[in-house]
Amino acid sequence: MKSLRVGYLSTMYHTSHILKGMKWVEKYLKTEPQWHLFGTGPAMVEAFKAGMIDIGYIGLPPAMIGIGKGLALKCIAGGHVEGTVMIGRGGDAFSNGRKEIEPVLKGFEGKTIGSPSKGSIHDVIIRSLIKKYGLNQVKIKNYPWADLIPEAINEGEIAGAVGTPPLAALARKWYGHSVVIPPSCIWPFNPSYGIVVREEILRQGKMLEEFLLLHEKACSLIRQQPDEAAHVVAGELKVVDRAFVLEVFSVSPRYCASLPREYIDSTMAFIPVLKDMGYLDHDLKKEEIFETSFIRKVHPEAHHYFYKT
Repeated sequence: MKSLRVGYLSTMYHTSHILKGMKWVEKYLKTEPQWHLFGTGPAMVEAFKAGMIDIGYIGLPPAMIGIGKGLALKCIAGGHVEGTVMIGRGGDAFSNGRKEIEPVLKGFEGKTIGSPSKGSIHDVIIRSLIKKYGLNQVKIKNYPWADLIPEAINEGEIAGAVGTPPLAALARKWYGHSVVIPPSCIWPFNPSYGIVVREEILRQGKMLEEFLLLHEKACSLIRQQPDEAAHVVAGELKVVDRAFVLEVFSVSPRYCASLPREYIDSTMAFIPVLKDMGYLDHDLKKEEIFETSFIRKVHPEAHHYFYKT
């Protein structure tokens, strides 16, 4: 493959920014990558459908929705878990002694919660929780770009929002918002992103294994040398400093390339939710979503999602 077409998001803790900034694909794979930036996971699924990209950094629910509609995709590696956080104007209810999600969400009755686009992992999670607790008076408003959400809270357009750790860090730093439900509580071990590929390139096993080696190398850099990783990411993005990237890394420090049972089980738990929401019209088997042979070769040891320095 002369050129590798990679879809990625602006999410700062995705290893795409390290691979891109360090030019590891060019150096180690001897391949010229084409990097394509997308605003949301569903938009990336559309790019897969159009044949624009070969590999994507994407939340699993959007990919599953695409697979359910006949798109030939496979998740070949993890990347991060517990990447959905809820922000608002109140204090951190969990640090103040409250440990249950339901009372926090009930505080949004009669109000609107913001979320990235429909079908994103954040949208699926918040709609599932709202239904679970029977909160019929809570409305959800979707935004095409998560960057619009903090200002929407400031303007009173929404009372709170769900999104990624970068959204939480931005909302806290520049808008004075708080985390009202932390990532570890909102949906434990949820697959915030993984490496998804077109089935057609599964035949290129050596290339995929080499790519995953770089992906895990970058995950390890974030886990073990976050200051150095933050320096690379800040230099690549050019809109935030290293201190801000470090804060993002610390919001939900769950980085690894492996696909352990917990990751897969949490992913499969989304299937009835996606069916209930009308995104899927049939069950998916794990073999339809995952191809684990490559990551097992690259990462045979236990996962590092709960790695402690």
